[in-house]
Formats: sequence, structure tokens, C-alpha cells
Amino acid sequence: MYGTPLPAQLSDSNRRIIDTNATTLRLYQVWKGSNRFCLGGRLVFGPDVRSIFLTISLIVIPVILFCAFVSQRLIHEFGHHFGNLIVAIPIIFTAYDLILLLLTSGRDPGIIPRNPHPPELEEDGSTMSMDWPGSQSGVGVSSLPPTKDIVVNGVLVRVKYCQTCMLYRPPRCSHCSICNNCVERFDHHCPWVGQCIGKRNYRFFFMFVSSTTLLCLYVFAFCWVNIKKIMDEYHCNLWRAFQKSPVSGILILYTFVTAWFIGGLTVFHLYLIFTNQTTYENFRYRYDSKMNPYNRGCVRNIFGLFFSKIPKSKNNFRAKVKLDSSALFATSMSLARTMSPEMPKTTFDIEMGNRKAVAAEDFEEIHSQMDSVGGLERCGPQPRHKNQGDKANWEISPDIRMLAAEFGMEHGFKDREKVHRGH
Repeated sequence: MYGTPLPAQLSDSNRRIIDTNATTLRLYQVWKGSNRFCLGGRLVFGPDVRSIFLTISLIVIPVILFCAFVSQRLIHEFGHHFGNLIVAIPIIFTAYDLILLLLTSGRDPGIIPRNPHPPELEEDGSTMSMDWPGSQSGVGVSSLPPTKDIVVNGVLVRVKYCQTCMLYRPPRCSHCSICNNCVERFDHHCPWVGQCIGKRNYRFFFMFVSSTTLLCLYVFAFCWVNIKKIMDEYHCNLWRAFQKSPVSGILILYTFVTAWFIGGLTVFHLYLIFTNQTTYENFRYRYDSKMNPYNRGCVRNIFGLFFSKIPKSKNNFRAKVKLDSSALFATSMSLARTMSPEMPKTTFDIEMGNRKAVAAEDFEEIHSQMDSVGGLERCGPQPRHKNQGDKANWEISPDIRMLAAEFGMEHGFKDREKVHRGH
């Protein structure tokens, strides 16, 4: 379409705009997952992070009630020093519990960074799945098999290709539909902590669950001690003792129900730790009836979880990222699409990695799409816009104007605006 190549450089004003955006944006600001970030990307949460406040209240409120209404009699009965220790233990336990909750919920659970473009099959020891029809044909980007087989500890394991992250998931990795990320050693997404449970936070999750169980049992036990002391002091039955200390009765009921739930979860995860399974694997693969390639024995499984070094995050959420002019144009086109529902859905997907630089072919395609936009106005079958929405739907974004002026396409916009106003 163009006889001469397009200029390779932007003007100083446009370059300053693009460079300013690039230097001020960090990875967490353009993150494609559904995560929520705090403190400038230092804390990463799941999209349902608000549930953590409910979890905190379910832990803190019972402890406050215990210390305010139950512990006074215990201090009197057991003496000053031992009584104060009885009160201090649940307070310290609660603080420890909340720290573990923050370590579980506010850190990268093991997110695998997305690929900017689909991978190429290499000779890496993996093989294509034989039930894939395209395994006999040539291999290309469009013919990637949905699965491939790799060997783990002498056992053939099938891994899947993730269309969203454009990568073959490592063993034990799965894509969380809530956080929209592939997570290493994915266990499950926990709504109580508002975060995925994976390779980097499973240890803290188990410690949080087990310590919460112990805290429930502690409050449960000393509430019964308080009821027993009341029965001995007033020589009354159980019902009368509950009437004299109703908070003890409420806490006994609450901690009994909670201990069954949290305690059962603790026992279940102890079984998973002993057999080196994840919740996802236990429900999906049922290793009880077949060989688990990750089971190295009970002792080594426990040592590997609690005493091995936690791997560093593969994502530096505070790293600065660069957005080139094509990314800026894609953002403008997306904005224009939301304003104009009749605009054809052209894919300017930076994630595919096909737009590494502003080349002549890119602008030829852009120019052809602009022609098609103008063609919509002249096309008969297309429904007419109402006058009220005309101006908003055909308004040109300032970013598009700058790029058009740079590459000599400003006259095209003006002509189309004149034609549109004439109608």
C-alpha cells in the first residue's frame, strides 16, 4: 500500500509520552491475572481478598470474649501468675495465627509467569501425547498438542498446555480459574484466606490451619474449666452454670463446631503431607489406587515440606515494564471499541508477542482497519446511529491522532469526519 517505508522513529513529543508511561508502570500495574496488590506490589492477594476480614473476625472476636469474660474467674481461681499465663497464651497464639494468615494470603503462591508468545516444541526429553491427531503432522505454533508426556521419577506424567498463559504447565501445576494464573504445586484456592495455595505458601497455610485448631481447642478446654469451677463454687448443675457464664456456653458451642471443621481439615492435610499429595491431585487422580510419582516416603515428605528452602518468586511485581507504541495503540483501539459497538473486533494482542516493533506491515493492517471503519458509514445494511450517540461513537482518540499525524494519516481521519458530518 505504501511505496516508501514508513519512518522508524516517533517524534520527540510522542516518544516522551510513551517513555513516561513506560517508566511509571510496574509489572503489578499491568498484571494480566485477577490478583489484588498492596504496598506498591509488595503484597499480592487473590481477587476475593475481602474474605480475609471475615476470617480475622472469626478468630479475634472469640479470643476477645474469652479474655474479657471468662479469664477473670480463671485468674482468681488459679492465682495471679498462672492465671495471667492462661490469658497470655491465647493472645500470643492469636497474634501468631494472624501472622501466618498474612504470610499465606499476602505472598506469591508460586505463580508461573505467562509467555509472551506460544512456545516451540523442543527436544527436551518430552514427547507428544499419542492420542493427539496432529502428532503425526508438522509442528508449528498453530499445531501445538494439548498435552505432552514427561518422565517424573520413572513414571510417565502427562502435562497440559495452558491457552491463557501460553505454556506447558510443569508437573503438579494447574491454572486457577479464580486468580487466572498457573500456580506451581497447586493445592486449591482457599476462599477463607483469599489466595491460591501453592508451592510457596502451602507451608504457612498448614501452620495457620493447625494453629487455629489448637487455639479453638484451648479456648474450648478452659471454657469447660470455668464452667466446672462455677459448678463447684455454687454447687449447681450444668444448666445453672451456663446461666451464670453465658459467654462460656457460647464459646464452647462455637469452638466445638469450628474445631470439627478446622481439625478435620488439619487431619486431611496431614495425610496429604505424609503421602506428598495436593488437594487437587487427591480429588482428581486418586493416588490411593495407583502409584504416586511424588511420594518419597513419609519422613522425606515431611522434611521436604517443612525444612526445605522456599523458592524465590518467579515474578518481580515491582519491576518496571516497557510499553511500546503498538501497546499504546492497542489501548486506544480497545477504548474506541468500547465507545463504538460497530467497530470490527481486530486483535491487537500484545500477549501473542507478534508486535515487537512498529513495522510497515503493522501500519498497513491498521490503515486497512481504518478504511473498514470508514466503510461501515457507507455500507447500506448497517443500522444508522442515533444523532445523540454519533459524536461519541466516531470521536477519534488523542493517542490515535498523535500516531496518525506521525505517519501521515491525519488527512484520512479528517476526511472521514467530514463525510460523517455531511450525512
